[in-house]
Amino acid sequence: MSQALVVVAHGSHLNPDSSAPTYDHADTVRATGAFDEVRTGFWKEEPSLREVLRTVEADEVYVVPMFISEGYFTEQVIPRELRLDGWDVADWESDGLSADVATYTAADTGQTVHYCGPVGTHEAMTDVLVRRAESVTGDPDVGEGFGFAVVGHGTERNENSAKAIEYHAERVREMDRFDEVQALYMDEEPEVDDVTDYFDSDDVVVVPLFVADGFHTQEDIPEDMGLTDDYRTGYDVPADVDGHRIWYAGAVGTEPLLADVLLERAADAGADVSRAVEEVRESTRVAAGGSASPSPPEADD
Repeated sequence: MSQALVVVAHGSHLNPDSSAPTYDHADTVRATGAFDEVRTGFWKEEPSLREVLRTVEADEVYVVPMFISEGYFTEQVIPRELRLDGWDVADWESDGLSADVATYTAADTGQTVHYCGPVGTHEAMTDVLVRRAESVTGDPDVGEGFGFAVVGHGTERNENSAKAIEYHAERVREMDRFDEVQALYMDEEPEVDDVTDYFDSDDVVVVPLFVADGFHTQEDIPEDMGLTDDYRTGYDVPADVDGHRIWYAGAVGTEPLLADVLLERAADAGADVSRAVEEVRESTRVAAGGSASPSPPEADD
């Protein structure tokens, strides 16, 4: 039986960069040959969530949401638009972090759909966060002498968003790799505005747990941290703030290793992709000195 991977994401009518990571990671997985087909579908772009399964010929489909946390889109919008017959969020048996996979038949196409939990709550996302630190510093061994901050919205937007931030911050902490690890938020304490108050380390890597770069990661957070007074003028990486060097990495979802999380989700759902997992991990490895620092946003014309 042929099998396909469908990566579903929010997309945007306003920000063309919103869908770029989804396309990039789908391309990476496609290149491994692990699936007969790899497709993408969006809420705000084409192909739409409602139509994407009709673009797939395979009888068995693994659907992985490119979302950070469980919530309205993963629990209601996506299953509804995919017409998953009999969808019940209780089938995920999740506490807000542990959604794994539930299998249904798509009502209008008859395909078997393995609907997976979002990328942001998978344990492999912790490795992507750390890889982001390696990329922004250009040091595959970064850790000693550095602080590490994971940044998210906070509970005012989505209670499960904060759970995901805390979960990954704790997992990075347990690695005992960085001198200090802190979860920071845009909407609540401890706030990213005061990042330097929470670290003694001279060097601090800051990684936003967002799928794509956009208004929050390119404008709000750099200005809130004091990297720049005006995001349109750009900022240095690292930037000197209150006696610390802030290594701002930009959205974790832009890190090439995120393709591994898509594969891990599918593997947990029963797909045979072990070879592809190793291939992606190796091909996205950071070489010493090979910094992948984010480019500051360009000024508006």
